[in-house]
Amino acid sequence: MIENKPIQSPAGYDVTILFPVLFLVGIGVVIVYSASSALALNKFGTGYFFLKKQMLFAFAGTLALVFCRHFPYKWYRSLTYPFLILAVIFLFAIHISGFGYSAGGSSRWLRLGGFTFQPSEFARFALVIYLAYSMDKKNAQIKDFSIGFLPHILVLGIFITLIFIQPDFGSVIIFGVISWIMMFVGGVRLKHLLLSLVLLVPVGYLVVINAEYRLKRILSFLDPWQYPADEGYQIIHSLMAFGTGGIWGTGVGKGYQKLFYLPEPHTDFIFSVIGEELGLLGVLIILLLYTLILWGGVSIARNAEDSFGALLAIGLTFAIILQVCVNMGVTLGLLPTKGLPLPFLSYGGTSLLVNMASIGILMNIAAHRNQ
Repeated sequence: MIENKPIQSPAGYDVTILFPVLFLVGIGVVIVYSASSALALNKFGTGYFFLKKQMLFAFAGTLALVFCRHFPYKWYRSLTYPFLILAVIFLFAIHISGFGYSAGGSSRWLRLGGFTFQPSEFARFALVIYLAYSMDKKNAQIKDFSIGFLPHILVLGIFITLIFIQPDFGSVIIFGVISWIMMFVGGVRLKHLLLSLVLLVPVGYLVVINAEYRLKRILSFLDPWQYPADEGYQIIHSLMAFGTGGIWGTGVGKGYQKLFYLPEPHTDFIFSVIGEELGLLGVLIILLLYTLILWGGVSIARNAEDSFGALLAIGLTFAIILQVCVNMGVTLGLLPTKGLPLPFLSYGGTSLLVNMASIGILMNIAAHRNQ
């Protein structure tokens, strides 16, 4: 059988995922400026406010990528539980006065000194490392309910409880799906995984109907035009942006919906700005770049030299791709509205740093196999 080995540059960097990531980050810097300049000028008196910060984030993310590329991935085994404890502390600290930072009705950010970051991004990273380490360690007994399934669900339960009370239902779903995929790939019994899905259906139903704003989001998702002034406002203007863009787009900087019509045009709805300004052609290019990352990540997992590296690669790859699917699904009206950034493109330091670090780890796993 011929193996699909990643293509390595002379410097030892996997170009299969490196080039798509760098292209996305470059496009992201340009589109963040285009989407945020009017907002920044109105709020801060300069149209370059978000551009400067995003360029700084991109530089820091590149350093994180290079560092993680040369940091042996096997060393993360010894960092598993320190990362878990640190992630839980960060998630708790959000609710402590003086540390937590709220915006849009949610407490999802932690402010330390002059820095603000989102603990759920680091928690997702820590969870992936834990699952890879734990399932690799318990490989011989992975089919056992009390060893291969229950401990992982309990750790997941701690994380999603702390994230749910922020509230951040979108991240809860991402955490759950990543865990399910990793346990499936790791060899956990399928009947245990299917049973967990069956039990989650009534829980999800109760969560939705007991929160009025979530119920409105579901109703507006089914027919946004019935709620044009409130819950359906975002998706209506997002769809208008895509419709205006057509095949070729209006041109970078010439979009209309970002001018105080489309909420969060530089973060959660940056894909809508891309659809309007770069058109269908730009959207297809973005999809191609993400597809290359998915293909590269899966290839690295298939060719990893041990199960820990394979599980880690699968977890990190799908942690990125699931965010892509949810963000694009929301902006295209295929999923209810959720506040998740688009990896490598949306404005935001924590997301970019964690995702760039994840790419560095993937390349380190690939490099170990080649060596």
